[in-house]
Amino acid sequence: MSSDPRPAPYPATPLRRWWRALKNGHQPPAVAQRASFYQAKGSLRLGSIAPNFKAETTTGPIDFHEFIGDKWVVLFSHPEDYTPVCTTELGAFAKLEPEFTKRGVKLIGLSANTIESHGGWIKDIDEISGSKLSFPIIGDKERKVAYAYDMLDHQDTTNVDAKGIAFTIRSVFIIDPKKTIRLILSYPASTGRNTAEVLRVVDSLQTGDKHRITTPINWIPGDDVIVHPSVKNEEAKTLFPQFRIVKPYLRFTPLPKDQTSAAV
Repeated sequence: MSSDPRPAPYPATPLRRWWRALKNGHQPPAVAQRASFYQAKGSLRLGSIAPNFKAETTTGPIDFHEFIGDKWVVLFSHPEDYTPVCTTELGAFAKLEPEFTKRGVKLIGLSANTIESHGGWIKDIDEISGSKLSFPIIGDKERKVAYAYDMLDHQDTTNVDAKGIAFTIRSVFIIDPKKTIRLILSYPASTGRNTAEVLRVVDSLQTGDKHRITTPINWIPGDDVIVHPSVKNEEAKTLFPQFRIVKPYLRFTPLPKDQTSAAV
């Protein structure tokens, strides 16, 4: 028998390791592991630089950052070629492409299919939509770009191929000329996107970059905008002579429609 009068130490259970870490001013093991995972994963957020990549597309090979150049880009993924919802989406983007082009925006699609598959499917899209799809679609069969942009839904067991590998979900990224991600949207496979909303966000972002304003709920070009909080009232009188104060933190001003985007 031990002569040590001190009681035997409690076993180092996970909960005790957790509290010991907190007491010593460290992150608990599980938290540290989780933080390490996300740092390694490199999760993309608004303000992140869009990862560069090289890929084959329906219009030829690209270096993504070179493709962006000095333009805005809408990068969007779809689950699979020759599927109903995706066909309506690509047709809608093709129809609206002239409006994106007016705003200095390039469109580029992506799915985990081959270039050959894309090429055949585009013929169906043109026939069904009555449009002419001319923007590139990336062939990401190995899902390299999809993983880099976190375009895969690992929880939706219905959105997988014959091998059980996840298809891409309906992701949208708006990227500015500085290669900065300005918008991230993710839709489930069952729900088609709203192309007019993507265009509306482009208008909002470009208008906010040109003027010191933000845009309210359901805003469209021509509606009143909100004076940015960084603009003091005295300065607002010069910048926005017609601004009105609803509350100290909420000030509206008209903005002519021809000033509501960076249209080229």
